[in-house]
Amino acid sequence: MEDLISELLVRMGEDPDREGLRKTPLRASKSLKFLTKGYKQDVDKILNDALYDVEYNEMVLVKNIDVYSLCEHHLLPFYGKCHVGYIPNKKIVGLSKIPRIVDVLARRLQVQERLSQQIAKTLDGVLKPQGIGVVIEAKHLCMMMRGIEEQNTVVITSSMLGVFLKDQRTRMEFMNLIQNGKSNN
Repeated sequence: MEDLISELLVRMGEDPDREGLRKTPLRASKSLKFLTKGYKQDVDKILNDALYDVEYNEMVLVKNIDVYSLCEHHLLPFYGKCHVGYIPNKKIVGLSKIPRIVDVLARRLQVQERLSQQIAKTLDGVLKPQGIGVVIEAKHLCMMMRGIEEQNTVVITSSMLGVFLKDQRTRMEFMNLIQNGKSNN
């Protein structure tokens, strides 16, 4: 990857041997590997037997999960918050596992729409809950730094499965819980 980055620098009109750029191919390579580490991670290993039999049938919500990903169209970052809610069906997952699953799926080249669906479908496949809802609110540098150059646009996507899709009251409860107590960050 370092050779490719050196070549990219040359094609951009830069000198990779210039003092400030000498270590850039190594640093950029390490950075890209970190930003796409989700390709090398396994959701099953992350769950690590963190599923528990519990008689609980009310909504579980983990909100304001930080999301950092790379747009697959421009290789520029998008970032924001993810909110995940589910209604258990005799199984719950360790709460820290939800942000970890979000991170694994986000640390791949993505589009926000697909990321929302992947999170919902992954958790649905593991938990088999009564329903699940995922909402992502993100800013895209591909919209902010280039193209339209719109600085304050926030993209919101959702994926609803089970009762979150079929029952308007459940969906509204989820959306209201996301909005209540929301920070102004």
